Amino acid sequence: MAKKKDKNKKEKKDKKGKEVEQQTQDSAPVADSATETPRKIGRKEFEEALEPLQVELVKMQEWVKATGAKICVIFEGRDTAGKGGIIKRITERTSPRVFRVVALSAPTEREKTQMYYQRYIPHLPAAGEVVLFDRSWYNRAGVERVMGFATPEQVETFLRQTPNLERAIIDSGIILVKYWLTVSMENQAKRFAERNEDPRKIWKLSPMDVEAQRRWYDYSRARDAMFEATDTHESPWYVVDANDQRRARLNCIAHLLSVIPYEEIPHEPVKIAKRQAKGDYKEPDYPYRHVPERY
Repeated sequence: MAKKKDKNKKEKKDKKGKEVEQQTQDSAPVADSATETPRKIGRKEFEEALEPLQVELVKMQEWVKATGAKICVIFEGRDTAGKGGIIKRITERTSPRVFRVVALSAPTEREKTQMYYQRYIPHLPAAGEVVLFDRSWYNRAGVERVMGFATPEQVETFLRQTPNLERAIIDSGIILVKYWLTVSMENQAKRFAERNEDPRKIWKLSPMDVEAQRRWYDYSRARDAMFEATDTHESPWYVVDANDQRRARLNCIAHLLSVIPYEEIPHEPVKIAKRQAKGDYKEPDYPYRHVPERY
C-alpha cells in the first residue's frame, strides 16, 4: 500500500513537472509587444480570483515553516513592468517573518569594491524563509550594462559565472525561481506618464527611468544576451506577460504555486481562551494624547 502511495505521489510530481516545463516552452519567446487579451479584468473579478491564490500562499507559507524549506524568487523586467505590484499581492496576506522582500538601493562605494555577488548573498533565505528579490544580481546584465556602470569585461564575466552561482545556490537546498516581466513600449510609455502625473507615484520615476525608455533597444539586446547565458535547465527564466497588470499578478502567483512542491499542513483551530475577571482593576484617569478624529 505504501509503495502504491509513493508511486502515485511520484507520478503526480512528474506530471506537475511536465506541465511546468510545457509552460516554459510555450513562453520561451520574449516579445515586448502588447498581447491581445479578450477583455480587461475588473477589480471585483480580480479580487475574487486573487483570494483563493492568497489562501494557497498561506498554505505554502505554513509548509515552508514546517519543513524548513528555502525559497528564493527573483523578479526582473523593464521599468514599469509591475514587479512591485506582484510582490505586494504575494506578501499582502502572508507573514513578513516568512516572506521577506529584498529591494537593494545603488551600491555604496565600499560595495563597489567587493566581489560583485557579495552584497546579495547575505539576503538568500535560511530555513523557513521565502525571499522575494525586487531586482537582483541581474542588475549587472541590465541597467549596469546599458548605463555603463559595468565594463564589457565585467558583464561578460557575470554572464559566464552566474549559471555556476545559481547551480551552487540550488545545490545548497534553495528553490530558485526567476521571473522576467515583459511589457510593450507603448504600455511602458503610458505608465511612465501616469507616474509623472500621480503624486503617489512620483517616487517611482527618476532620470534613470527616462533614460531606460530612450534606450529601449539597448535593454532589449542586454535582455537577449542575459537569456542566452542564464536560461539554463537547472535555473530557467519564466516569462510573464505584464501588459495587463491584473492578469500578470494572477498568472504569476498561480505559476509560483505550481512550481513549489508544498503540501497543506494540518492545522488545528485555535481555542480562544476565556477572558480573565476584571477584579479590582480600574481604568486610570490619564491624560492620553488622542489622535484627532478627522474622518
